[in-house]
Amino acid sequence: MFITRTPLRISIGGGGTDLPSYYREFGGFVLSAAINKYSYVSVNKAFLPGYILKYSEMERVQTRAEIRHRLIREVLNVYDIRGPIEIVSIADVPAGTGLGSSGAFLVGLIHVLHAFNRNPVGPEALAQEAIEIEMTRLQEPVGKQDQYIAAYGGILCQEYRQDDTVAVYSLKMSESSIQDLRDSLMMFYVGTTRSASSILIDQKEKSEQHNRKMLEGLHFIKQLGLEIRSVLEAGEISRFGELMHEHWLHKRCRSKGMSSDSIDQLYELARSKGGATGGKLVGAGGSGFLLFQTNDRPRLRRVMCETGIEEMDFTFDFDGSIVISRN
Repeated sequence: MFITRTPLRISIGGGGTDLPSYYREFGGFVLSAAINKYSYVSVNKAFLPGYILKYSEMERVQTRAEIRHRLIREVLNVYDIRGPIEIVSIADVPAGTGLGSSGAFLVGLIHVLHAFNRNPVGPEALAQEAIEIEMTRLQEPVGKQDQYIAAYGGILCQEYRQDDTVAVYSLKMSESSIQDLRDSLMMFYVGTTRSASSILIDQKEKSEQHNRKMLEGLHFIKQLGLEIRSVLEAGEISRFGELMHEHWLHKRCRSKGMSSDSIDQLYELARSKGGATGGKLVGAGGSGFLLFQTNDRPRLRRVMCETGIEEMDFTFDFDGSIVISRN
């Protein structure tokens, strides 16, 4: 049996500029951080013929064409994986919560199949192969940051160029500044899950139509992402919180469904009574998790817990996708 562990992520700045509809014309920049919440995928030879697949559902089929899960079916076809085989996927956090679970699952699945075939593979190849399957072959309306941060881990700067090439490098922060950043961030689950597809399709269409409001918003968010990189590398953590608040205000104007009345109320409560400097919804689905920067963790925890929402503690992951078992 082979098992991979692949991190989920939080998007820190520049989110949305990693979509081809934007970066192919203007270039994109995204800053993401992998966290210690993971997608696990295992592959094993099965005793029974065919394909046994266990995720949020269970499938037992004889041929690849019968597989309902689009990502699994496409990956097995691309790499010509033949049964009998069993694939099992579990995750620390449900899908649809804005933490890049689909990209992490896909990177982990590709990685574990390479391990199963005794084929070493690096993070760049993992990211590119996942992007080829999800964006090119399946035409999903997603960006590239999820696949890159899942493969590489760490706190990762990603420059998306007009010619489709990507430059990735670690954020230049001292160990003490990384710890200060981690200690200042808190994440709370707002209790809903949804697909981000409708949001991303709306952004794609408006970008391709050169919708002025959409493009101005994305230009601003890219520039803000570059400014966030600068303040974090300078160790100005509180200033990062202020920039998060600017990001919040502009992201809500970019596309319908970015937020909701209940989330807006939680956000304002966190700032007015919880001592949060700034925050954001993690992901494009208008639900899932609220991420805050604060200099008073006990105060923010108390105010948020009084509303009934649950905190999810986390730290950063610097390993990326790894094989944790190869028996």
